[in-house]
Amino acid sequence: MAFDQQLRIPGPTPVPHRVAAAGAQPMINHRGPVFKQLMITVLERLKNVFQTKNTILALTGSGTAAMEASVANLINPHDEVLVLAGGVFGQRWAKICRAFQSQVHVLEYPWGEGVDPQQVADFLRRHPQTAAVFATHNESSTGVLNDLAGIGAAAADFDALLIVDAVSSLGGADLKMDQWGIDVVCTASQKCLMAPPGLAFISFSQRAEQRMMEVSSPRFYLDLRIYMEWLAKHEPPFTPNIACFRAVAEALSMIEAEGLEQVFARHLLLRDMIRAGLRALNLPLLVDEKWASPTVTAVKPDFSDIGGFVADLRACGVELAGGQGPLSGKIFRIGHMGYASPLDMLVTLAAIESKLGCYGRAAAAAEQVWSEAQQAHGTLAEWRA
Repeated sequence: MAFDQQLRIPGPTPVPHRVAAAGAQPMINHRGPVFKQLMITVLERLKNVFQTKNTILALTGSGTAAMEASVANLINPHDEVLVLAGGVFGQRWAKICRAFQSQVHVLEYPWGEGVDPQQVADFLRRHPQTAAVFATHNESSTGVLNDLAGIGAAAADFDALLIVDAVSSLGGADLKMDQWGIDVVCTASQKCLMAPPGLAFISFSQRAEQRMMEVSSPRFYLDLRIYMEWLAKHEPPFTPNIACFRAVAEALSMIEAEGLEQVFARHLLLRDMIRAGLRALNLPLLVDEKWASPTVTAVKPDFSDIGGFVADLRACGVELAGGQGPLSGKIFRIGHMGYASPLDMLVTLAAIESKLGCYGRAAAAAEQVWSEAQQAHGTLAEWRA
């Protein structure tokens, strides 16, 4: 008998049935009044999750589409930029910037740690001509959540734009775009927003919008100026992912019903349950508490056949992710973002400990964390929307 897979990877993430059903509705005219209202409503409601008053645009594509759009629209060839890189997705920023012929400076920090905001300030002081700083909020290749508020404060005294990849954090970790002085935030539908892959979202400050009008880099499909023009007409410039728009609208209803602060608290609880369970199994964690991501946890076990271990778990119904880049074959990763509950964490930990022949220890440790959280809240929280 086939059972539903426990999808515990850093994205795409499980899609709630009601969200999937919303996306399965009959197709409509993307130039008609129904979609016009849907698009404008979704983009407006997303402002609460971005914690911004700025414009948000939707692109049909993955999160990398929003990342590339930010470079194409805000960076001229030969502009100097600073990329903060401590994992695969920090490195992706550098690759995109080089593709658009910018002069890339890379501030590397250890994989498994976050960047020191003071180093960002020191670099900008030495290179005041820097056009932009590219940061990764949640480095899902390592399970590190960077101090985005600190990076924003470090960049505040300089002219450089702060451009952020929040693909695996927005909607699962606190990100105060306006308050923290972030100029651009990029994200996608298939992570904490609990929808299928297919839409990328990008929000930009007035300062970034002004810069967009001045940049000479060639672009067409990802020309955000065109998206802005069509947004005024409540239409997309090109055929959008209509089904995904409907799915995101339903997912936003779930987020709004739970409350954004409660969503953040749930993700922190899931993280703490997973980390407690893994510690009970004496499995080394890649990241210290200071940098621990609320959406993905990286484990660096002392056994060699990590690929086989992940494959065995997949066969029993729990899908984890391996390592990437230099961490390939050295770690496995557990995604706990979006449509995920404490019970899902117990299932995941039970599967891990069963494969290791250590029964009950991880689940018990995680249950203790959950119990303490319930006592602290004074009620049994509705963790599963």
